[in-house]
Amino acid sequence: MAPDIASPKSDANDLTLRWSGRVSLTRRILAVNIFALLLLAGGFFYLDSYRTRILDSRTRQAMQEARLIAEAVGVVPEERREQLIRQLARDTGTRIRLFWRSGDLQADSRALGERNFLLRDPDKDGLGQRIARFLDAGIDTVVGATRPPLYREKTSGVAWTDVRTALGGFPSATVWRAPDRTPVITAAARVPGRDAAIMTTVNARDITQTVRVERFRLSVVLLVVTLVSVFLSLFLARTIVRPLRRLARAAVRVRLGRAREVVVPRLPERKDEIGLLARALSDMSLALRARIDATEAFAADVTHELKNPLASLRSAVDGLGSVRDPVLQERLLAIVRDDVHRLDRLISDISEASRLDAQLSRAKFEPVDVVAVLHGIIAEREERRLERGIRLRLDHEEGAPLLISGEGARLERVFENLIDNAVSFSPDGGLVSIAALASGDKLELCFEDEGPGVPEDARESIFRRFHSVRPSGEDFGQHSGLGLAIARTIVEAHGGSIHVESREDRLSGARFVVHLPLISRA
Repeated sequence: MAPDIASPKSDANDLTLRWSGRVSLTRRILAVNIFALLLLAGGFFYLDSYRTRILDSRTRQAMQEARLIAEAVGVVPEERREQLIRQLARDTGTRIRLFWRSGDLQADSRALGERNFLLRDPDKDGLGQRIARFLDAGIDTVVGATRPPLYREKTSGVAWTDVRTALGGFPSATVWRAPDRTPVITAAARVPGRDAAIMTTVNARDITQTVRVERFRLSVVLLVVTLVSVFLSLFLARTIVRPLRRLARAAVRVRLGRAREVVVPRLPERKDEIGLLARALSDMSLALRARIDATEAFAADVTHELKNPLASLRSAVDGLGSVRDPVLQERLLAIVRDDVHRLDRLISDISEASRLDAQLSRAKFEPVDVVAVLHGIIAEREERRLERGIRLRLDHEEGAPLLISGEGARLERVFENLIDNAVSFSPDGGLVSIAALASGDKLELCFEDEGPGVPEDARESIFRRFHSVRPSGEDFGQHSGLGLAIARTIVEAHGGSIHVESREDRLSGARFVVHLPLISRA
């Protein structure tokens, strides 16, 4: 068998889950927002390309100026050459030098009095300029900007690469770096008709100043956005993390067994998902508390119900040891048998009632034809011959079956309990009527008897566990008082309801009404 090979995607997902599991939600929110700001900080890379484009444009401009100056110098008489060079240097703001092919300097605008090209001494600059140069160096290092060579004066024209190239017939320009990190642009062009070249030099401090201004603006924007983003991130984390922590602390207290003491915050002012979560957890804790109370009440009721037959059984057994009369012994033995039978039935009903909720939560619901189930129950009882001549009648709509989604065996238990209850309260020869009809999207089932009915003040209590109101004349202990409680639990698990009311067509008799959701009448 080939070994399993984990895909890179699954490894990345596992790494993400491990990272998210170890980092708090607040830090994750900050990290995500700061990451977005880092993308904005990429604007510094754009500034480097912006500076490069400006330098390229200025370099082309310098070559064009050098070519035009060379043409102008080439056409003027020699006696006007120096005056022209001085005038052009003043107009263009550059230092203009004229070199012969031998490299000798023929004319220099600086020597002629135009000192418009001066390099600053960085040691004499103020603190602001030093900080600016330091930032320039740092950002250039980060963005990987190309570092031009340091500008140094040369006495011979042939020492300049631009001059040598220009004497070969091609204009040339070079970008240098001044000591204060500002660009110096030199350009050279051959003088037409003469074996000489013109070289211009300019310290383009305005380019550095422009880039620094844009960088400062971007830094201010980035700083403001960072502060706002951090503030909003902390605000968002506070609105999310704080209620989650409150809910987590409440959940921990519930887990530690303090469900009765814990009040899970419902956060009614929150209309978002956290509010929904808070209310869901609150409802869950209330349901858990109700379930715990019901379990404790059920345990107390079970203890109480078991004590009665056990006390009777103990009294009868103790009496058997001291009674010698055969008639009395037989009577005590009958009591023992009745109590044992009662305990057996009670324990069976208690076992079913205690497992009912868990079984219903795991049940798989399927379409159930309610009319067919009722027909089967009635036919089975009629085969066994109903006691005391009681009759059963089923009324339902002809045609399409009445289908509900549920568990057939559990619903059959509900119907049998209600029929048993109706039969036990019916007089001899009475009629138990069962009606099934559709009402909108609900199925309504009515179980009617001709008995004494249920008092209005007891119509809710009869559905409680171990609450039993039996007809007069029935032997004590024949019912555990769990039948109707089990029936209500099953009906509610199927999304329905059950209640009891008086019959509308007579003065006496009970009418149990069951409503279940109808899924189809096709």
